[in-house]
Amino acid sequence: MTTPSNPQNEHLTRYVAQFICDTRLADLPADVVALGKKSILDGLGLALSGGATHLGEMVRKHFADLHLGAGPSTVIGSSLKIAPRFAAFANGVGIHADDYDDTQLAVAADRVYGLLTHPTAPALPAALAMAESTRASGAAAMLAYHLGVEVECKIAEAINPRHYQTGFHSTATCGTFAAAAASAKLLGLDAEATARALSIAGSQSAGLRENFGTMTKPFHAGRASESGVAAAQFASYGWTATDRILEAPRGFFSAAGGGYDPDAIAGKLGAPWTIANPGVSIKPHPSGSLTHPGMTEMLRLIRANDIKAKDVKRVRVGTNHNMPNALIHHRPVNELQAKFSMEFCMAILLLEGRAGLGEFTDEVVLRPDVRAMIEKIDFVVDSDAEAAGYHKMTTIIDIELANGRMISGRADFGKGSPADPMSYEEVAEKFRQNAAYAKFPARQAESVVAMVRDFETLPSVERLMAALTRAAG
Repeated sequence: MTTPSNPQNEHLTRYVAQFICDTRLADLPADVVALGKKSILDGLGLALSGGATHLGEMVRKHFADLHLGAGPSTVIGSSLKIAPRFAAFANGVGIHADDYDDTQLAVAADRVYGLLTHPTAPALPAALAMAESTRASGAAAMLAYHLGVEVECKIAEAINPRHYQTGFHSTATCGTFAAAAASAKLLGLDAEATARALSIAGSQSAGLRENFGTMTKPFHAGRASESGVAAAQFASYGWTATDRILEAPRGFFSAAGGGYDPDAIAGKLGAPWTIANPGVSIKPHPSGSLTHPGMTEMLRLIRANDIKAKDVKRVRVGTNHNMPNALIHHRPVNELQAKFSMEFCMAILLLEGRAGLGEFTDEVVLRPDVRAMIEKIDFVVDSDAEAAGYHKMTTIIDIELANGRMISGRADFGKGSPADPMSYEEVAEKFRQNAAYAKFPARQAESVVAMVRDFETLPSVERLMAALTRAAG
């Protein structure tokens, strides 16, 4: 795509910066605020569970090696309080550690899978870290989070699809702008300084899809959040940068995507808010989003037909041809590969009737009964799913039982999507499970659920972050 020459497109970065500066919490519709609370609570639970993984241990080891002093910002689920950029890094890694975080739906039909970014992982850690640093209210932190998500999502929507298709990880690249936007808002930067923050962020924007299925994928989210915090801080010092990082011929859209659709972003920030339209999905399972329509339908079929694993002879799972390009691990050997394995996701539901953090472990993946069930599952390209369009995740399931009975089902979207959303209480239950997985005190977890429900009324974020802190020792 080329960029038509008009004043708004020629000053796109300034438009984004002005939107960040001018928007107030009162400008957000009630449904947008409510949706944000669900994603915030979801993100906090994932930071707890992700921080309790080996990745969290290694991040904290890295901090020890850096010999960091104390700071104002909380590493969620620990007793650490450090500089904002490092807290943002740790919490961003934690939220994305299990690939269990929310996902942005695309507007344009040419976006493969209809998905673009994981919006909360880079935006929320930056907003919380900077809110603690500036002693901001819950309302200010919530607004900063929403601005970060909106900027991230609209940038991801606008850039040419080539960006993702040729290897960039949009959560990492576009997420850097999210963190910069949230941080700039909380620092109270004016439009000129905010534009510089976005530009500094743009020069740090990075992340490659070749690292999917490894620890470096969540590293992307953490680094994006950290980079955005640092960008806003440097801008606040007076660090210079271009004011055209998005639209310039050598800027982000051109360099990273070969162009962009100005109509997807110019004049579109907050009109509508992406979190509400087309929406953001919250994951019920810690696996790649492409597995979720099939998992939702498989669970429905199991429950409706009382299917027992011992009675399953064969399962056929059909999708469009793009989905196997991402779900590449047909015989996974560890939990990270299992997250991108349709065969494992179907097998574990048939065997256990659930697929949470406790099922996505190396030990479970290597269980003999799991390996045997995986061998019964054929993951194929299906002509009907192909005809449904690549912007959907249409999944068609045919189960053959040992007695010859055939059971079939189809789904375009999974539980947690805007088409079948999770309620606040359903998200709260996921939060509780993630907190329990991290062995986090249940009383503190319940206080977090209550505080996020009324997030905008908190006089400061300090009480919330204290509830997310684990006692030392």
